[in-house]
Amino acid sequence: MREPELSARRLRTWIRLLRMTRATENHLREYLRLHHDTTLPRFDVMAALHRARGPMKMSDLSRQLLVSNGNATAVVERLEKEGLASRAPSEGDRRVVLAELTDKGRDVFEAQATGHRAEVDRLFSMLGHEELDALRDILHRVEEASDGQDG
Repeated sequence: MREPELSARRLRTWIRLLRMTRATENHLREYLRLHHDTTLPRFDVMAALHRARGPMKMSDLSRQLLVSNGNATAVVERLEKEGLASRAPSEGDRRVVLAELTDKGRDVFEAQATGHRAEVDRLFSMLGHEELDALRDILHRVEEASDGQDG
């Protein structure tokens, strides 16, 4: 295959991946809204705090989620008002703010995560082990190549 044809196929593949990613994300946004009365950003913040299994620096939270400190703070503030998260200054450095899920927040997130996982499973139910392994391997190769091209 000639290079221009291969280049065009790569572009079409990227567009298809992007379209599928956006469609899946939009579906999950709607799922979370309808079934859990929450938003994807709130779910993502709660997931990060849940994975931390304890207090997490707000700066680490925003870095992990690839959002601004202001966006992360706004979401955590809303969660805090609902009793789902708490924030406190670090004992070692009062400028550092730590956030974590409350017990109620952990329970709410775990219910959301169970539903979210089932919905993702349903969306990708046509893929078996071999297909998922192949897709994971391909995406990993692309990711490694992309990492090597940065900077």
